[in-house]
Amino acid sequence: MRKAVFPGSFDPITLGHVDIINRALPLFDEIIIAIGMNSAKKYMFDLEKRIYFIKDTFKNEPKITVTSYSGLTINFCKKNNIDFILRGLRNPADFEFEKAIAHTNRKLSKIETIFLLTSANTSYISSSIVRDILRHNGDVSILVPSSVVE
Repeated sequence: MRKAVFPGSFDPITLGHVDIINRALPLFDEIIIAIGMNSAKKYMFDLEKRIYFIKDTFKNEPKITVTSYSGLTINFCKKNNIDFILRGLRNPADFEFEKAIAHTNRKLSKIETIFLLTSANTSYISSSIVRDILRHNGDVSILVPSSVVE
């Protein structure tokens, strides 16, 4: 069984995340969307709300589960028998940052990271941009799933 984890803070989930997940579905038997907990980070949405956004977005997809975790992603993978980490790349800066993490994870654990390039129509979307628009009462409906807009 090919299981992948798609880790992130998903504060909130965006259509860019959704695009990566949907395109990865044919590649894996199960995708675990894992919300990483970082006590040093200030989140706009609490954990329960972020879980709800994701579960509602993928409510009709049986290959997807949603959970949270703290600590190293590779430890989460080992504990849950996951062999692949799924990551989306929007630009060269993402690649450089993610490449270093992927090399380190493989060296420490033999877990492979699978990169998917974002689609051209979602490559500009980031959670931080969405949060900034929300802080200023802007409309994010073209950037996020409907569960976030509600």
